[in-house]
Amino acid sequence: MSLAVTLSRAQEGVAAPQVMVEVHLSGGLPSTHIVGLPEAAVREARDRVRVAIQSAAFEYPNRKVTVNLAPAELPKDGGRFDLAIALGILAAGHQVPREKLDDCEFLGELALSGQLRPVSGVLPALLRARARGRRVVVPRANAEEAALISEVDVRVADTLTEVCGWLRGSHELLPPTSSLALTGDDSGPDLIDVRGQLQARRALEIAAVGGHHLLLMGPPGTGKTMLAERLPGILPPLTESEALETCAVLSVAGQPVDPAHWRRRPFRAPHHTASAVALVGGGSQPRPGEISLAHNGVLFLDEFPEFSRHVLEVLREPMESGQILISRAARQLSFPAQFQLIAAMNPCPCGYAGDSRQRCRCTPDQVQRYRSRISGPLLDRIDLCVEVPVVPLTELSSPRSTRDEDSATVRKRVIRARQHALNRAGRPNAEISTRELERDCALGPAERRWFDGALERLGLSARAYHRTLRVARTIADLDNGAAALDRHYLAEALQYRRLSLVSD
Repeated sequence: MSLAVTLSRAQEGVAAPQVMVEVHLSGGLPSTHIVGLPEAAVREARDRVRVAIQSAAFEYPNRKVTVNLAPAELPKDGGRFDLAIALGILAAGHQVPREKLDDCEFLGELALSGQLRPVSGVLPALLRARARGRRVVVPRANAEEAALISEVDVRVADTLTEVCGWLRGSHELLPPTSSLALTGDDSGPDLIDVRGQLQARRALEIAAVGGHHLLLMGPPGTGKTMLAERLPGILPPLTESEALETCAVLSVAGQPVDPAHWRRRPFRAPHHTASAVALVGGGSQPRPGEISLAHNGVLFLDEFPEFSRHVLEVLREPMESGQILISRAARQLSFPAQFQLIAAMNPCPCGYAGDSRQRCRCTPDQVQRYRSRISGPLLDRIDLCVEVPVVPLTELSSPRSTRDEDSATVRKRVIRARQHALNRAGRPNAEISTRELERDCALGPAERRWFDGALERLGLSARAYHRTLRVARTIADLDNGAAALDRHYLAEALQYRRLSLVSD
């Protein structure tokens, strides 16, 4: 029977559904047909595969070749199926053993010379193959990415000839190796570089413990960007599963994965001219955007009000849900977006409102219009807002004080405080449910009356009420995991919330 089946994986968001490549040889005029909802790049595989097989010194069948990519309703794109199609044709023509293909999956694009070229989305495919207990053959150019996953039998090859020789038993394909350290402890810029700014450093530490969103407001040159860049350095290192999720998004986006820093939390800082598609993802062939590339890490938006109003508004849903759903006529794709937003802005268009060094040239109406570029619903989702004032030059030039701590010292406190939250709720405080919040932040009658009165005076919403409680719970976790929320914790949390009002 001139029928052979090989296995491969498609790319659908961060998922990797299995694709069965069925190849049938029959009589008739020599031709090659690929069916199963292939995109243009997949249809063109018939020419790449034919020349690659001939370059590898094999015989391309002089018969009618039908290639079916199942399931038929799943769109297929890219050159990732080239290797599986070529091996299916050779197996159907009895040029390689058909039985050796049963428990193995193949990924790789073929050059006309028979060389294997890298493909995107290897990590999600390997994770799914590991769950099925199958071997996977990938191009050598994807070796370092494949080496990140343990407990899966991966083999790398340079050419179609090598893969065919391995199937025939003439030689072995080696597993991927990486000589680079996989600890990921290098956490980037150090917090000790920031002088002064004690309140901003405190807010940064609270945000790191509870996973809260943070808005930094201050004149130009006060250190807002420096503070934001140092947030990943005080966050706990990624666990293996979190790191693989993050690297899987990079793999799907076609971006390189650095094995030396694969457990470093991502830090993404798109320019304020970025479009909504660049931020949340999309396109004719949907790809992850900046919020997904910042998954399990930090998304820094500098010059916050300069972003388009429409671009900022698309952040509202993923800030709540932790994922982004991209809908197209034929399908829907979901990308993870569990990011921590850090935004920075000037207090006014000229940047010097409240600055003793420079005179602000803006009218009250100009200041109000500038701040109103950020909508109330978006500000309502930002837990912390802190002013970053000008640091006197005498303080910058003086010797460092004991209050200017380095990232390692702060990270130890963050890990200890976050462990209190994880032991209590199993997740950072910003993600705990309302029911868990009421249980963990049970207020006494006096504290509740005082807190409710303060919320009424500030005119905060029900969402802000719960977010303020979560911040207070985080501050208590930093204070050696205090069980009860007293007025001190509530007052500090309200101080950060009050500054976020656009009318202030």
